[in-house]
Amino acid sequence: MGEIGGEVDDIPYQLQTFSWVDYVVFVFMLAISALVGVYWGFMKKQTTQNDYLLGGRNMKVVPVSMSLVASFVSGITLLGSPTEVYMHGTQYGFIIIGIFLMSIVMTQVYLPVFHELKITSNYEYLSMRFDNRVRLFGSILFAFTLIGWLPIVIYVPALAFNQVTGVDIHIITPIVCLVCIFYTSAGGLQAVVWTDVIQITVMFGAMALVAVKGTIDVGGFSAVWRRNMDSGRIEAPNWDPNPTARHTIWNLVIGGLIYWLQANSVNQTMVQRYLALPTLRGAKWAVLLFCIGISVLYCFCLYCGLLIYARFHDCDPLQTKLAKAKDQLLPLLVMDVLGDIPGLPGVFVAGIFSAALSSLSTSLNSMSAVVLEDFYKPFYKRPLTDKQTGWLLKGVVILLGVLCLGLVFVVEKMGTILQLTMTLEAMTMGPQLGVFSMGILMPWIDATGALVGGISGLVVMSVWCLTAQLAIARGQIVHPHKSLSIDGCKYNFTYLDSDTKATVSAALNPILHVSYMWYTLAGAAITIIIGMIVSRVNHSCGKAYVPPAPKLLAPQIRRLYREPPHPTDEPYISAYGFNKEDQQGNSVAISMKPINESEEIS
Repeated sequence: MGEIGGEVDDIPYQLQTFSWVDYVVFVFMLAISALVGVYWGFMKKQTTQNDYLLGGRNMKVVPVSMSLVASFVSGITLLGSPTEVYMHGTQYGFIIIGIFLMSIVMTQVYLPVFHELKITSNYEYLSMRFDNRVRLFGSILFAFTLIGWLPIVIYVPALAFNQVTGVDIHIITPIVCLVCIFYTSAGGLQAVVWTDVIQITVMFGAMALVAVKGTIDVGGFSAVWRRNMDSGRIEAPNWDPNPTARHTIWNLVIGGLIYWLQANSVNQTMVQRYLALPTLRGAKWAVLLFCIGISVLYCFCLYCGLLIYARFHDCDPLQTKLAKAKDQLLPLLVMDVLGDIPGLPGVFVAGIFSAALSSLSTSLNSMSAVVLEDFYKPFYKRPLTDKQTGWLLKGVVILLGVLCLGLVFVVEKMGTILQLTMTLEAMTMGPQLGVFSMGILMPWIDATGALVGGISGLVVMSVWCLTAQLAIARGQIVHPHKSLSIDGCKYNFTYLDSDTKATVSAALNPILHVSYMWYTLAGAAITIIIGMIVSRVNHSCGKAYVPPAPKLLAPQIRRLYREPPHPTDEPYISAYGFNKEDQQGNSVAISMKPINESEEIS
């Protein structure tokens, strides 16, 4: 038996800690991941760049879909989503509507362009559509976000492991990271996908175990529903149009659509798997299956939040310090519900770490693709042999993995830097989506407009997000949470008052109160507006501009115009005011004439 708690006096309420069976289950999960790396790295060798990064572009739809779900869901999601419901209610669940809207937009607009081009890194598209400056900008944003995000992905499940085992994170994180670095560097995308398949199975199994056993323990589903309904946690859609409201149907559906569009449609870690499928039809099916899988997993997570409240409705473990942090609520429930059954807590913690491993391995593999395609090839013309390419790709995986492992310990020491680092996504996601959207949907945007727009969006969002997070860290903005009770606690503890009222500093700029769900949309909008203005100024000044090839545009935009095959000195009537130089260097207008559906698009 072991005690889980903080400042609690004379606790008769003690929870089981890990047994030797749990440790065996956890080690078994790591061993399977390592064996997959051995198989794809040494028995089924990845001999070419195409094999290593894209699985030979011959992957199967179902494994890739499962891999997409596994890599997108991190320990932050598995631990944070139940906490969200416990503290604030079920309103967040309406983001699932935004997820399915994203699948429609992605499969019709973004995916056909990337898949037809047969690229390895989606940032290659930016050099085709604009130039290498914009490509480098997008690649740097991706690398910057990844390096800031991955240490948190590793650190959060390590905290959960520490909560249920007492094992220091300085011991567990190096072991887990080394296993991940090994199978990712050895087996490439094939190893990443197949370990993800195993890990997502463990994740679903772990959440299902907690949901079923926990529901039985609290008296059935009716008890779970009744206790949460009485506390106001079961919520109808909030139709409040106020942009400062934390969660509403508007920011969860519209803001959620834009957030997921960036995360799934133009993010290298996700696009790389879609490009590994041989056909566009298969890639579209993978998007649909991904949306179904991620929605089911979200439902499990949200239900576990209801379960936590049903179990601790009259004795909040945060106020009694039975749970030292919000992210430890779910592990606390797991040890309470499954602690007396040897092996099941091990399955759950293995599921949490599986989420971290899948996110880490996918990111490492994607970063190796970006380094090769976007940082090496555009600037070094000497071609690499297959052997040299392999060493470069594996070297990037190893170096980035070690760097992220080191940053875990920095994150641990910095305390509030956790919250600030989480804003990296909000700062960079909007500008990235804005740049890609200008390229795919707006043929009149030039390279300078895209670059200036992207940089402007990044600067504005950086100032906005960091200032808002700093205000939250200082306690100037506190979001209200649902009622929490300690009236039914049957153990002694040191009471710590928890204020549930929102406090706002009058001196703060009103824009800082805007919900974080609007951040990605705001960043994309700023990027696009600035890009349009700069491009318009360039065109007005007579700067020569060559419209993009039709294959670089969304299918819907391709139908609106075609570029004359041989521009001449005779000016064309142009609705967009585009100019292009002829063979003598004279500026001529380019026709953007509507074409019939039956006409072939080159």
